Amino acid sequence: MAKVAVVGSSNTDMVVRVPHIPSPGETVLGGEFVMAAGGKGANQAVAAARLGAQVTLVARVGQDVFGERALAGFRQEGIATQYITVDPEAASGVALIFVDRSGENSIAVAPGANARLTPQDVQRAQKAIEEADVLLLQLETPLETVQRAAEIAQRAGVRVVLNPAPAPPQPLPADLLTLVDVLTPNEGEASLLAGRQIAQATTLTDAETAARCLIEQGVKVVIVTLGARGALIVTSDFQQLVPGFAVDVVDTTAAGDAFNGGLAVALAEGQTLADAVRFANACGALAATKMGAQPSLPTAEEVARFLAARR
Repeated sequence: MAKVAVVGSSNTDMVVRVPHIPSPGETVLGGEFVMAAGGKGANQAVAAARLGAQVTLVARVGQDVFGERALAGFRQEGIATQYITVDPEAASGVALIFVDRSGENSIAVAPGANARLTPQDVQRAQKAIEEADVLLLQLETPLETVQRAAEIAQRAGVRVVLNPAPAPPQPLPADLLTLVDVLTPNEGEASLLAGRQIAQATTLTDAETAARCLIEQGVKVVIVTLGARGALIVTSDFQQLVPGFAVDVVDTTAAGDAFNGGLAVALAEGQTLADAVRFANACGALAATKMGAQPSLPTAEEVARFLAARR
């Protein structure tokens, strides 16, 4: 069985569907309200678990009802929770999300206990990280914590996948990028991480330019996610666009997390980069067809049926 370790955030998402995303000072009367488990680390851990991987999550939650619900949910998904710390001094993370008719979203996050995930928390999970096939990271927890996890994995020969979301206000340090085997930015994140050397990527050429800037900074593989267009794989001597899948979009909130969870599982299973990205594209497309973060994440059986119908 593929083993995936995830170091990252856990939130409760409060989602409101609205006709359009509110402008500053505007009140928009919406419709449906959904409260669901979320957070990029938690979403990606659940995505990987539903796809059949053995998953360990390293995270922090508050000593509150949201934290209790999160832990119960992880256990129900079969995720190992022994390295999730219950913080008595900080609330669990919360995300407030607007989703418009087209499925686009606007998100505000109160990180709470996520901001207190420490390198020491990661150190306690050293054995689980070293025994994993893939370590999956994001940027909703402190950067020094992300780096410590990557250092442990790199020394143990564990493949490091970093989803650089949300995009940081400045480029990531070179000593972190050199630890990353696979970086998975979207178009905007790729441009920001490339040091603002190009405008936000809008064409394949722009995306490739941004990716090559990141390759020059030490990343081994960059996969730029392009929404419905698919994903662009770039290495020092290779590039390939893996097309996406057309679906009826309902909510894109966790599509990127589904992609990254799927990618981690496929790589842990030994799939080629192109096959792993096609699998990940399918995971992201399926997640976009349902409301909510974790409720939208597909199972291995759902992805297999989806791909079989599109051969």
